[in-house]
Amino acid sequence: MQRRGKGSKTYRVRQSSFKIFVGYPRDLQSEGEVIQLVNSPAHSAPLAKIKYTNKNNETKTFFIPAFNGMIEGQKINLDAENKEIKNGNIMRLKNLGVKTKIYCIESRPGDGGKFIKTGGNSAEINKILSTGIGVLFPSKKTKEFNENCRAVVGIIAGHGRLEKPIVKAGKAHYMKKAKNKLWPRTSACKMNVVDHPFGSGRGKVAKQRIAKRNAPPGARVGKIRPDRTGRRR
Repeated sequence: MQRRGKGSKTYRVRQSSFKIFVGYPRDLQSEGEVIQLVNSPAHSAPLAKIKYTNKNNETKTFFIPAFNGMIEGQKINLDAENKEIKNGNIMRLKNLGVKTKIYCIESRPGDGGKFIKTGGNSAEINKILSTGIGVLFPSKKTKEFNENCRAVVGIIAGHGRLEKPIVKAGKAHYMKKAKNKLWPRTSACKMNVVDHPFGSGRGKVAKQRIAKRNAPPGARVGKIRPDRTGRRR
């Protein structure tokens, strides 16, 4: 537990896996072309490499999660003010109708997309309010966004990836290693007392221990101190 908190080489992230930034730039206009579908070990969905021409007539590229059914050579509309609702189009939330499936949603206008990037996922336009656009997340919670935030129309590819059984522990090992996940996880009660606050066989009920607020990630175990207490007013 402590080794991961210290950032030792055992659990240091592989920079080569996370070299692709997923998001779209501010200066999009007209249309773009899907020039390549990329398999990235750091992402749960295939990525699409999009070629476009910016306002200065410079040809550039960016990556977004591919939607279900995307093919190489396909044209997609990048003009945020466009009102044609078609899979792959990047549009403002105010131009989308209720029940439209979307993903890669901007948290604030111009940030390139922060929400819903996992394979097989999508959100849905839930309600249109005077103060913003309500979006229903896969968790069944609704979040309100600025009407000028952009999103990609469609459902992310890669649905069903969790339905196939892993079968062997070796396969799970390489899956976790690609994304720098701590695996296999060892129960705290099974450790020695020197390795964890809940360690040793004396008393299987985990002791309550409030971690210090400024403790490093590997030492923040037990009961984590709340940010605030009392009724929110």
